[in-house]
Amino acid sequence: MDTYESVVLVKPEVYVFNVPPRLSNRGYRAADWNLGEPEWTGRMRLISKGNTLSIKLEDKNTGELFARCPIESYPGVAIESVTDSSRYFVLRIQDDNALRTAYIGIGFGDRSDSFDLNVALQDHFKWVKKEKQISEEPSAPSLDLGFKEGETIKINMKITKKDGEGNSKSKNKTGGPAGLGLLPPPPSGKLPVPSGSSPAGSPAHAPKPEAVPSADTWGEFTSAQTSTSTQPQSSPNTNWVQF
Repeated sequence: MDTYESVVLVKPEVYVFNVPPRLSNRGYRAADWNLGEPEWTGRMRLISKGNTLSIKLEDKNTGELFARCPIESYPGVAIESVTDSSRYFVLRIQDDNALRTAYIGIGFGDRSDSFDLNVALQDHFKWVKKEKQISEEPSAPSLDLGFKEGETIKINMKITKKDGEGNSKSKNKTGGPAGLGLLPPPPSGKLPVPSGSSPAGSPAHAPKPEAVPSADTWGEFTSAQTSTSTQPQSSPNTNWVQF
C-alpha cells in the first residue's frame, strides 16, 4: 500500500546562504555568513511520508525544487541550529539518489517561523517514537467468548407485578370493576326481591287475602277431634247422645 505525502508546515519565505567549512566542533555561527546577501530566496515546505520527513526548498512562483533535505532524526546531522541565533539552521541537502551531499544555511526573517519549524520537527519524531513503542509491545491474546460444546447459561429473571395487574384479576373474577361486588344475575333474568319490600307495580301494604273456608267442614271436625284425642278423656256424659 502506498504511503501518501502530507504537508506538515509551509513557510512562504526562507533565505539560503553559503556555509564555510567548519574548522572545529564548536558548531556553526550565523555571524560567519554573509547575512545581508542571501544566495537564494524561496519557499520552504516540510513534508512527511510515513515515518520519513524532509524539507523541500522550492521556487515561490513555479514550485520548482531547489534543494531537498531528508531528516532521519532531530536534533541530528541533517539539520542543526547555529550557536549564535535562533532564526538560522544548517541543512545537509542531497540529490535524489543520495550520492551527493552539501551543507547550506537557511534563515527566517521572523523568529516565530523558526519556532514553528522547531515544534513541527519535535512533534513528528515524538510520534515516530511512540509508534515504534506500540509496535514492539506484545499483542494481547484474543478472548474466546463463545460457548463451548454443552455449555449453558442460566439467567435469573425477577418479574414484579405491574401496576393494575391486581385490579384486572379482580375485574375478571367479579365480571365488573374491582370493589363494586356485583353478583351475577339469577338464571331467570329477574333480580331477587329483598325481604320486606313488595314487587314492582303492587302496593307496599296490600292486605293478604282471607282464608276461604273449605267446603269439606268435616275435615275440620275430624282434625279438631284428632287434636283433642291426645288429652285425657273424661267419663262419658250420659246426657249426650252419641251418634
